[in-house]
Parts: sequence; structure tokens; C-alpha cells
Amino acid sequence: MALGPRLDLRQSQSLVMTPQLQQAIKLLALSNLEIEAFIGEALDANPLLELGEAAPESGLDSAFEGEPEALRRTTLESSPVDQLVSEGRAADDRPLDIDAATLDRDRDTGDGARTDFTESLGDSGAGGSGGEGPDIDERGGASETLAEHLHAQIGAVTSDPALLFAARWLIDQIDEAGYLTTTLEDAREALGLPQTAMQAALGLVQSLDPTGVGARCLSECIALQAREADRYDPCMARLIDNLDLLARGEIARLKRLCQVDDEDFADMLRELRSYDPKPGLRFGSGPAEAVVPDILVQAVTGDDGVPGWDIALNPATLPRLVVNRRYYVEMRHACVAKDAKAWLGERLADANWLLKALDQRQKTILKVAAEIVKQQEGFFRLGVAHLKPLTLRTVAEAIAMHESTVSRVTSNKYLHCARGTFELKYFFTSGVASSDGESSVSAEAVKAAIRQLIDAEDPKAVLSDDALVDLLKERGFDLARRTVAKYREAIGLGSSVQRRRQKALAGVR
Repeated sequence: MALGPRLDLRQSQSLVMTPQLQQAIKLLALSNLEIEAFIGEALDANPLLELGEAAPESGLDSAFEGEPEALRRTTLESSPVDQLVSEGRAADDRPLDIDAATLDRDRDTGDGARTDFTESLGDSGAGGSGGEGPDIDERGGASETLAEHLHAQIGAVTSDPALLFAARWLIDQIDEAGYLTTTLEDAREALGLPQTAMQAALGLVQSLDPTGVGARCLSECIALQAREADRYDPCMARLIDNLDLLARGEIARLKRLCQVDDEDFADMLRELRSYDPKPGLRFGSGPAEAVVPDILVQAVTGDDGVPGWDIALNPATLPRLVVNRRYYVEMRHACVAKDAKAWLGERLADANWLLKALDQRQKTILKVAAEIVKQQEGFFRLGVAHLKPLTLRTVAEAIAMHESTVSRVTSNKYLHCARGTFELKYFFTSGVASSDGESSVSAEAVKAAIRQLIDAEDPKAVLSDDALVDLLKERGFDLARRTVAKYREAIGLGSSVQRRRQKALAGVR
């Protein structure tokens, strides 16, 4: 058979994600604060958009009164995808959702990557015993960095140019905790200055506020603060030089080394506890930003006396965007050139699409949040001990949406309720089998139970992991010892040996 060129006409189907739909998917994953930044950019790019209260439908139609129907509609409104969005059924466009296999997976929960928001709060966090979380209005106080604070002082300490240069160089080598990260030998080789000059420069840096900054190790940092407090006597010096023995809880040996009695040793420990082991951390890289919740949940009672929930988007961060259609009509009559009219039509289409996408985003977020509150109602009413195992798929099936859509909604968004502020991912936890083998409880509930048992333990009878296993089994949690150890470490609690040492030191008064 001879080979030769020919033309074939073939018919095929393919999925095409329009730029507008890509934008809608992107908006769904953004938080309210990120939406505000996005809208700011849109306001700069589109003259038909403006901030303000949305006008009633009659007002919008009056701007086009007497205009042909073809001028009222935009070209984007004619596509099938846009019809779905305009009708509030964007989730029905299932094939365009990201495949579930491409989602980030968490080994523990089986869902998208989650951030343990409450675990970073320590004992006061909402993760412990169902307590209250931090107030959303909390702010960090320091805005000046440690380097800026030190550089502002060093100029008044010395007028020697070489010494000033060496001191500023050393300041730049100090980490955020206040410790010098290089040796004087390396500094001497880098700057080409004699060892005596580097020693003098280090002395200047260590004389700055806060006391203890510029130290090369923990003992030097503590010693600098003890000298400042005029408490660096020989006994205190021996205690500071043997901080490793203190960490191991060898109290009797330390008393012999320091040659002090019980009362003097307790006084030295109280003095030691008043020192800051990381003096640089009181400064930061900038002001700490508070978490602004996207969703507000409040318990309410209906007219029929049935308790329920009021779920709303945070009005303080909700975008308020409208299309100035009167301005569009004026501009369209003023435009003479064909390309100018086409550009104006594109701006109107973009503005209409953005408003529809934002409206659909708000409806989807509220729908997902309402289902989360429904699934985890025990947590909202009774605390973390009643948090149930929950997956993205469970919520997606309940609200008839794709799992990837729920994953986007729960990313970078926070919910505020009477128990504190939580990331939406917090409510998706793995399940731990109960002792009856038929039900399961949330991993967060197990962590809360472990924390409660350890907080209530007797300092003279510290609970081992095996003892925790038995006590948890009495509460209905059938866990292996390694699982208990994993959860205990996850909430930042040490082993029984470490806790015994800590309690022994805390008991020295």
C-alpha cells in the first residue's frame, strides 16, 4: 500500500476550563482578607467596579431601561458553565473539579493537609479539655526587630570606628533568640581584626539591652543576666556552670557542688527562673497579626424553643462590590470606535462574572460550614471530648458537592464560635476505635483525654505510657502504647521521666 498525504476530518470532545471558571475556583480557596486584596486589584483594573452597597434589582434594571435585550446581556452569560454559576449550581460542573487523587493527603486523617491550630496554643489552647481559645483581638506588642533595637544603641556606646564596625558586624550575626551564631575566631578572620578588638566588640554587644543578648551559649546568657542583677556569686556561678545537672534533676549533687542548704538552693532556683533564656524573642520581625475569622457561629434558640445555630460570614471582612451600570451606559454612548466599545463590553462581562463568582463563593462556604457544624454539634455544645471523626468525603456527600470543592472551601479559612477560633481543617480528624469495637472517637478527643489525665496526675506518682493506656481503656479508648506516646508527643507533653524531673524541680521552693 502506497504512503501519501491526505486530509481527515475527525470529531472529538475535550474538557476546557475557561479563565473565568479558573478564577472562580481560585476565589473559593481564598480567605476573606485575601478576597479583599483581590478586589482591590480588580477595582484598579476595571472602571465599572466600585465599592458600596449592592443596589436592588429594580435599580439595576432602570439603568438599562429602554435598551435592547442584547445590550443588557454579556457574552459570558451565554455559556453553559456561566448558566450554572448564575443559577447557583456551579458544583454540578463535576468534571472540571480537580481529581481527588491529586489532593494533599494527611496520613493521620486521610483528608487534606490540616494545621493543628490549637496545638500551638499550649495549655490554654482550645485543644485541651475543651477550654476557650485565645481572643481573636490579641496582638503582638513588639514591632521593632532585635537587630534594629541593637543597632540603635551601639552608636551611643563607642565612637571608635573600628570597634563600632566590628560590633555592628557581630549584631548581624545574632539570631532571633539573641545568641551569637559565630565564633570570635571566625569573626576575627572575616574582619581581619586582632582578637583583643573582637573581644572588646563582643563586650560592647553584650552590654546592650536586653541583658543576655550576644551570648554564645545558655550558661553565658544566664551569667550575663545574673551579673546585671548583682547575683553572680561563686555559688550561683557553679549552679550556672552545671545547668545540665539541673536539667537531669540531680538536686542533691548540685547542693553539694554549690555548698548551700535547702533554703539557699531554693532561693537560687527562684532567681534562675526569673532569667530569660532567649532574650531576643521579645522582639520580632514585625507586628503579630491576629487571625480574623471568616465564619461566625453562634448558638440561638428558635421561636419554637428548639436550640439551633446562627452561621454567617464575617461582615467585617465581606467584600462589598457593585457594578456601576449607569456609568457603563454613559460610557457606551460616548464610545465611537468599535474597539473602544468592545473593550467596554469586556469590562462589563468581567465585572458581572466577578460578582456572580463572589456570590457563589459565599453560598458554598456557608453550605460547607453549616454541614460541619451539623456533623460536629457535640463539639460546639460540649467541647473537644465530643469531637467526632470526620472526612472531606463525608461532608461532600452530605451537601452533594465534589470532595475537591470542600477541600478548597476549608483551606485558609477560620471559624469563630464560643469555644474560640479554629481553622476549618481542625474539624476533620481521624477516628480511633473504641473499646466496644463498633464506634470510633476523634483523635483530638483522645489527645484531650491524655492531657487531662497528665494534668491531674500526682507529682509523686507520674503516669507512665502503660498507665495511660489502662486509664484510657477505662474511658473507652482502646489504644496501643505507641499510639498513646505519639499523641502525647503531638500535644507537647514529655515522657514520664521528663515530667518527673520537671515536677521535682517545680517542688523546690
